[in-house]
Amino acid sequence: MNRRDLLRAAALLPLAQAALPRTSLAQGGYPSRNITMIVPFPAGGQADLAARPVALALERILGKPVIVDNRAGGGGGSVGNAAAARAEPDGHTLLMTLSSLAVLPEADRLFDRPVAYEVSQFAPIARVLADPTLLAVPASAPWKTVKDFVDDAKKRPGQITYGSSGPYGTLHVAMEMFASSADIKLLHVPFRGAGPALTAILSGTVQAIAAAPGTLKPQVDDGKLRVLGNCGARRIASFPDVPTLQELGYKDVEMYIWAGVFGQSALPAPIVNRLREAMAQVMKSPDVIKTFEASGSLVAYQDAPEFAQFVKEDSARLIAAVKKIGKVE
Repeated sequence: MNRRDLLRAAALLPLAQAALPRTSLAQGGYPSRNITMIVPFPAGGQADLAARPVALALERILGKPVIVDNRAGGGGGSVGNAAAARAEPDGHTLLMTLSSLAVLPEADRLFDRPVAYEVSQFAPIARVLADPTLLAVPASAPWKTVKDFVDDAKKRPGQITYGSSGPYGTLHVAMEMFASSADIKLLHVPFRGAGPALTAILSGTVQAIAAAPGTLKPQVDDGKLRVLGNCGARRIASFPDVPTLQELGYKDVEMYIWAGVFGQSALPAPIVNRLREAMAQVMKSPDVIKTFEASGSLVAYQDAPEFAQFVKEDSARLIAAVKKIGKVE
């Protein structure tokens, strides 16, 4: 399913959602105006694919327009993340972002740059997706397996290019984790998001990419890309024949592209609770579930307390990986 199809499917969310209970949500006058959901990446990537159906369903439940604002820039999503962190904590500016949320401040410190934002400025509301990153190459490439890829990379250090969503973004960290574990040197070519990176590999600008199943599946189904390996701990239903990198001996490679909704840490508790209740309804919608599954992703919903703990644990692992990787371009 391409992005256009995804948007069309999301737009068909049933009118039956209008009957969902709204009494508690209506109390307190929230929301009083349109809600902006910042996506810190261009259209076509995992965060955008997650935001579109969620925003439409959330709009139906809360009774106010939820406008997706693709605010890319800064590499890996830092511009959009920072904009959401600075927004008025009144529940009218939300953030749909990825696991790179915790990595980017650490990268700023690594390079002695001003830190654009801190994770402590955000309040986790709900996790919606948590897919493993997949290593993909053009279908026309000579590599049929991860071993083929690694063997060639060892013969030609620094000559195989890969695209990412930006320096120290989720896709960059995943590829560098793999390269470090495989003891190979690849050439990193950063873009402003996963969508442009996908365009680059389809056009032949780069030779590899690490991306989410939902981003890759339409291109694999169309015979344009081939998936070699899975960075998760287990194989997934949308690519059951693709081995995990851990199966292949790269035991320290584990990377997920999760997507979740955040507010500001100063968000009043009643608004947080209203958003949690609304997101719980959104993520139970059969049509939202169907939309995600059609794109190759499974719903991985977590409510705020569980999501906060997940973010804490995942962030610690990713920050450790960034420190191990060190300064890379």
